[in-house]
Amino acid sequence: MLTKAQVRYSLDEITKMFPDAECELIHKNPFELVIAVLLSAQCTDVLVNKVTKSLFQKYKTPEDYLAVPLDELQQDIRSIGLYRNKAKNIQKLCRSLLDEYSGEVPNTKSELVKLAGVGRKTANVVASVAFGEPAIAVDTHVERVSKRLGICRWKDSVTQVEETLMKKVPKEEWTATHHRLIFFGRYHCKAKNPNCPECPLLDICREGQKRMKKR
Repeated sequence: MLTKAQVRYSLDEITKMFPDAECELIHKNPFELVIAVLLSAQCTDVLVNKVTKSLFQKYKTPEDYLAVPLDELQQDIRSIGLYRNKAKNIQKLCRSLLDEYSGEVPNTKSELVKLAGVGRKTANVVASVAFGEPAIAVDTHVERVSKRLGICRWKDSVTQVEETLMKKVPKEEWTATHHRLIFFGRYHCKAKNPNCPECPLLDICREGQKRMKKR
């Protein structure tokens, strides 16, 4: 496990690499963001943005999503994985927004997780990006990087990874760190071919050192 000083060093180096990291899901408001994040489960942001480009022109309000048959919405997002289940959740979510929140997306994690298709990760993303609430959403990139570096343990659950990061990262840096870890995992410390030879963190990365020995 990394020491407190090594965690700080890691965060600083990743910041140098990706100082402008931000949410890559294209959206104009909290409602579009929650739909985009829901669609992004087990799917790339690139594909989601391709689908939502036309989707957000056709559907602008919760009422719009409820005004069409379920199979029509399914066809509109068919190229995205798990599209049938996601279409159902979108309509359930829209119904909840209208019935319980006057058509507006709630601005707290505790309320967001009550919506259909919105888990802890989605709630964290929406709360931090749309409403400025400090949060660290743990997706596959954040989990992989945290475990490879030794910030967290290999056996930690997603929730444990989130809790550990919240303890080791200053609260005012949570949201920025979330985005930077995603960029670091997406563009540098990739799942199959991490760029270990050119990584500034190789000296303190247990996983990187193992991989380099195998070369």
